Amino acid sequence: MKRIQIFLMLLAVFAGSVNAQTYFEPAAGDVYHPTHVQKGVAKSTDIAVIALPTAALIGVLAQKDWKGLIQGVETAGATAAATLILKYAVKERRPDGSNMHSFPSGHSSVSFASAAFLQRRYGWKVGAPAYAVAAYVGWGRVFAKKHHIWDVVAGGAIGAGCAYIFTTPFARKHNLSMAPVSDGRSVGLSAYMEF
Repeated sequence: MKRIQIFLMLLAVFAGSVNAQTYFEPAAGDVYHPTHVQKGVAKSTDIAVIALPTAALIGVLAQKDWKGLIQGVETAGATAAATLILKYAVKERRPDGSNMHSFPSGHSSVSFASAAFLQRRYGWKVGAPAYAVAAYVGWGRVFAKKHHIWDVVAGGAIGAGCAYIFTTPFARKHNLSMAPVSDGRSVGLSAYMEF
């Protein structure tokens, strides 16, 4: 009987000192050392999350699509607000242990908001490549140990949802199409539109 009591006491102490995250990610004081590939992927997602909305903004301004500009600003504002409120309310630790702002993925919410805005406003010719970039950003954030898969899914849903709420179609009457281009050393975006 004494052994059972000692065992239960040790089990209780052990259970109280270990949480479920210990088995899946580093504890708060642990240091995670990403590989060079993970660092490169993380950096590329940082670039893509800026490039996608910037390309959308440049496209909107080039077309003088002022209604689209307002819808894009509404989409961005709602996406940012929802993402930041959840980040500070949930306080989930990142897989790399760097901070407590893992849920939802801001990179994914911004990327999918941009992609959904482009698809909804200008059609699938523009939206499909944008969604491919957004999907890469989501994958890259998980690969680089910056987010859990559910963080990326939630961020993507927030961004796309906001875009679908605030954005109306535009491209049908203008036959707008966009495609990625590359010369092997750099990448860019080609656009075509009928007036």
